[in-house]
Amino acid sequence: MPLHRRHFLAGTAAVGGLLAAAPESVAAPASATRPGHGLPKEPDKDFLAVLTKAADGRVAEVLAGRAAAIAELTDQGKARWAARSLRLLASVHVWSDAAHHHDAALIGPMTELADALAAAQFDDGLYDQGAVHSPPDTAFSIVDLGLTYGLLDDDDHAATNGIRATLKKILLKAGKGLSEGGVHTPNHRWKICAALARVNSFWPDESYPRRIDAWLAEGIDQYPSGQYSERSATYAPIVTNPSLLTLARLTGRPELYDHVRRNLEATLHLIEPNGEVETVHSRRQDQKTTKHMSEYWLQYRALALRDEDGRFAAVAETIQRRGADQTFDETPLGDFLAEVLDHPELAAPLPKPTEAPRKFTFHDQDNGLVRIGRGTARTTIFGGTDFPDVHAISSGLSTNPTFFKWRRGGAILDSLRLSPQFFSTGHFRAEDLVRTADGWRLSAEVRAAFHLPLPPRHRRADGLYPLTDDGRFWSAMDFPHRPKEWRTLRTEVRLKETGGGWDLEFSVGPSEVPLALELCFRPGGTLGGAGLQPVSGQADTYQLVKGYGTYTVGDDVIKFGPGNGSGPRQPATVDAGERYSWMAGSLVVSGVRVLITGRAPFHYRLTLR
Repeated sequence: MPLHRRHFLAGTAAVGGLLAAAPESVAAPASATRPGHGLPKEPDKDFLAVLTKAADGRVAEVLAGRAAAIAELTDQGKARWAARSLRLLASVHVWSDAAHHHDAALIGPMTELADALAAAQFDDGLYDQGAVHSPPDTAFSIVDLGLTYGLLDDDDHAATNGIRATLKKILLKAGKGLSEGGVHTPNHRWKICAALARVNSFWPDESYPRRIDAWLAEGIDQYPSGQYSERSATYAPIVTNPSLLTLARLTGRPELYDHVRRNLEATLHLIEPNGEVETVHSRRQDQKTTKHMSEYWLQYRALALRDEDGRFAAVAETIQRRGADQTFDETPLGDFLAEVLDHPELAAPLPKPTEAPRKFTFHDQDNGLVRIGRGTARTTIFGGTDFPDVHAISSGLSTNPTFFKWRRGGAILDSLRLSPQFFSTGHFRAEDLVRTADGWRLSAEVRAAFHLPLPPRHRRADGLYPLTDDGRFWSAMDFPHRPKEWRTLRTEVRLKETGGGWDLEFSVGPSEVPLALELCFRPGGTLGGAGLQPVSGQADTYQLVKGYGTYTVGDDVIKFGPGNGSGPRQPATVDAGERYSWMAGSLVVSGVRVLITGRAPFHYRLTLR
């Protein structure tokens, strides 16, 4: 029996009694019906207790930041902080288990936030949020405000009548802008759809489902392996998955659950033992940051309950356990209470957790990514950047040159890169990732040209030739029509799991250029080895010139090497390439860096143990 939120808001004790007394044949009101499993006679009280404590604990912080949120809204038109603050306050106000349940002291702040949101809204129903009259940025706030309105409306407390009236005006005003406006990125489409579904659930308007249908008719941007086109551990759990789950529930599209399920399946193989999620393959800004699995919490919980999936239940329990002891990286733990009150089936007890496999090999061919698990050890091999095809460094492209990662417990090799100084073309970025008889192979070929005189038919007496790109820079040289003398650099890396670690065989040539292997370790450990020499002018950077080095964190050790000498013909320099240097950009990895240098033609075996 699906549960009306108004009943659920009465608290865990009342919920247990209500459900115990309710006969199976009694149907929930049509307006309250939710797809999925109904709650059992007793909800997961530990889960709700953790959420409630965290939400109550957020109140003081939200109230203290209220003035800043309103100032940002008033001065810059940015609504997200104010909308999320109002959502948090509303959740503890309506929830009878919360210490702030029907707390009169919250009415003034909630009213102030709602009035400020109404005043900042443009006539077309949109907000700015960094882009003028932005439909997608507005949708983020409208999803929160729609959820907030639903909670307050179900609670039906007289003190919030004015707040609800203000929210109704905001939501109806936004509906028109969202049903007509456009987007920038793939995930924006699904957030706008979720916002329209929210508004339509209260005040149906044929323009809302018509727009939702139009966006969904484009198809969900998901690879067969389960990753969405942005390949991001930020936008999948924060935007796409929650939006699709909302659409599945509110618009009666159960097929959308499959997209979320497949994404969570793929993510299972990307989770590190310490709760991080692999991001090296991302096309968004998180390709160069560390992400935690916390944002996936309610999605794993929702699908664990829907599918009786013990694997998903184990992830949800792990996130809950970690979240109770630390702040989530994007959304504070308490902010999730509102979503559970909106979708009370999430409070059902999880199925029995299933222990994750400790030994696995996962090859995501869509994204050129391999993940290998061996107990507490994890390996990432990456050969799926967009760079070989697009040859551009730009937002929305996968360009991270890290091709190998390895962690043994607390000792973490965050990045292994190869930087040849070949016509300033930058790092090695693999063009393919292939399974071999004894391991894996990455390879790429880079060419640079010396341009010869133009053939007579392409010459101009005025000397004004088209501005064209030779692959490194632009010049008025009509490069495409010139004969060329090519210089080539071919790189092959063969990776073999052996001896409790890895052997990486490098072959680089034939052009004679200096190069550097860059190993970057997660800060917090101790670097050791007689053959290590500090690199002048570069903080936390060393060159391994002979023997082996070690990186130690507690009882966990990574041994690497051997060193390959030093000297002016193989400088300890990492060349990011002209695309970065021209814009004074940086491609330096944060951490403890060790360089192993050489000169092509280069044949070298790096051992990691």
